[in-house]
Amino acid sequence: MSSTQHAAGLAYRSAGDPSAPVALMVHGVPESSYMWRHALPSVAGAGWFGIAPDLPGFGDSEPDPPGTWERHVDALDRFVRELGLGPVALVTHDWGVAIGLMWACDHPGSARALVISDGGFFADREWHDMAKTMRTPEVGERFVDSFTREGLGTALKSLSSGMTEESLDEYWRPYADPVRRHGILELYRSGDFEKLIPYEGRLSGLDLPALIVWGGRDSFAGVELGQRFHEQLPGSELVIVDDAGHFVWEDAPEQTTSALVRFLGRLGA
Repeated sequence: MSSTQHAAGLAYRSAGDPSAPVALMVHGVPESSYMWRHALPSVAGAGWFGIAPDLPGFGDSEPDPPGTWERHVDALDRFVRELGLGPVALVTHDWGVAIGLMWACDHPGSARALVISDGGFFADREWHDMAKTMRTPEVGERFVDSFTREGLGTALKSLSSGMTEESLDEYWRPYADPVRRHGILELYRSGDFEKLIPYEGRLSGLDLPALIVWGGRDSFAGVELGQRFHEQLPGSELVIVDDAGHFVWEDAPEQTTSALVRFLGRLGA
């Protein structure tokens, strides 16, 4: 796996031959390309070029205020276009699902397959309690400004059996300064689910092979969301990792990576 590189204003990690078919991996909050560290070399070993950007304000990427949902979609598109990645197998998690799927629907033909894990893309969804707090003016500011490395670690470890101290150091970075913290607030506050009403039916209309990977113990995005994706995407494969929580790629790296590699193998070049 390569050291961190930069393109279109974003840092990224990659593995494999850039001339091979591309698996584009999009992380969530508070993650970064680091979350794909187990998957990237395995994807490369399967004959694919794995590439994972740090979204603006995460990992080694600088913030790009305002840090809205739409701004992240635009940043992802600039990244793909600058590197000329072509049709990609789009691999997503958490907020990366909303960002990646909006990008795929807005740019038909840019994705050749979808991998969706522990996130949503449904107009009738409701926010969980922490998100509601972050979306509330003044209350959200006090909430994120009160974050400490220790407090975040306690929270993430309560949600993830696989969260290491090294992972926590990486996922603390989006909260390490006020600009990054408030960028996360902007992301959540821009996430009005009504924006997805025009996208209803468009995801299935892309008619792409799809793999859905879900943590069976996800308390933020329950497994019923994974089942809903499975029902809406004809021919999709659903893999539920019973003992994993929301951070399924941290909790079950061998199972998730194996499922991904098998799926990519069926796609061929």
